[in-house]
Amino acid sequence: MSAAANAGTIPPVLQILLVTFPFFALVLCGYVAARRRMLPLEAIPGLNTFVLFFALPCMLYRFGSTTPLAQLLDAGVFMTYLLCALVMVGFAVAVSLNQRIRWNDASFGALVAAFPNTGFMGVPLLVALLGPKAAGPAIVTIVVDMVLTTSLCIALSRLDGADKHGFSHAAKNALKGMLFNPMPWSILLGTVASAVSLELPRPVMQTVGLLADAASPVALFTIGAVLARSQMLAAANQHAPIPLRDYLPVAGLKLFLHPVLVLVVGAGAIRLGMPLDRFALTVLVLVAALPSASNVSLLAERFGADNGRIARIILVSTAAAFLTFSLAVRLLT
Repeated sequence: MSAAANAGTIPPVLQILLVTFPFFALVLCGYVAARRRMLPLEAIPGLNTFVLFFALPCMLYRFGSTTPLAQLLDAGVFMTYLLCALVMVGFAVAVSLNQRIRWNDASFGALVAAFPNTGFMGVPLLVALLGPKAAGPAIVTIVVDMVLTTSLCIALSRLDGADKHGFSHAAKNALKGMLFNPMPWSILLGTVASAVSLELPRPVMQTVGLLADAASPVALFTIGAVLARSQMLAAANQHAPIPLRDYLPVAGLKLFLHPVLVLVVGAGAIRLGMPLDRFALTVLVLVAALPSASNVSLLAERFGADNGRIARIILVSTAAAFLTFSLAVRLLT
C-alpha cells in the first residue's frame, strides 16, 4: 500500500497530532533536561542567546524575504490582531486586579494572556501544518506583540509606582529593549529583501539557512528549560504557594478566549468588508490558540513582577495547548 493510501486511513485528529506532537515533545525534553540537571541552569541563557540573536532572526528573515510583500503589509491582518490584543490586555487586567495582584503583576499577567509563543513555536508549527503561506500573517502578529502589546503592558505595569524610577524610566527601557531586539529588525530586513527581490550571495544564504533550520528545535527545547528553571528558582527562593485562582483563569483566557475573540472579530471584519483573507484569519486564530510566550517570564523578572505566577501561567498554557491547539487545528482545517 502506498504512503498516500496509508495517510488516507489515518484519522484527521491523529494526522494533526503527528505534526504537533514533536513540537511539544521537544518542549518536554528541555523541561526534563533542566529539572534533572542534565542541562546546567547556567547554560540556559546561552541557549536563549543563540535562539534570540542567531537562529530565530535567520528563520524570520528567510520567511520574510520569501513571502510576498502584500502578505507582510496586510492591514486587515494587522488591525484585526491588534484590536484583539488590546481587548485581551484590557480584560485580563480588569479581572486580575485585586488586593494581592496590583498593576505590575496584573499587567504582565495580561501580557501572557495576549502574547502567544509565535516566534519560538508558532511560525515553524503553522508552516508545518498549513504551508509556507502561513508565515506572512504569523510574522505580522509577532510585530504587533513585540512592539505594541509588550510596550503597552510595560507602561501599565508602572501605574502602581512599583518602580521608583517611574513611568518615564520604564518607557525608556521598553524602547531600548525593542531597539536591541533582533527579531523586529530581522523581519524588517526580510520585508525589504522581499520588496526589492534581493537575493543574498549563495554562501551567505546557506549560512542563514543552517541557522534558520536550527531555530525551531533549539527554541522549543529552550522553552522547556526556561519553564523548568523558573519553577526551580521559585522553589529555591521559597516562593509562597500560588493560589489556583491567580493563574488558571489567565491560562484559560489565553487558550480559549483569545482564539474565540480573534475568530469573532475577524469574521465580523470580513462581513463588514474589511480586506481580510479567510486563510489569514485561520492563521490568526491558530496563532491566538498557541500557549503564552515564554520570554514574558524574563520581562516579568526584569520589571519586578511575580515571576512565579507568570511562569505558572506559561507552564499550564504550554502543557494544555498540546490538546487545545490540536483541537483548534481540527476545527479550523
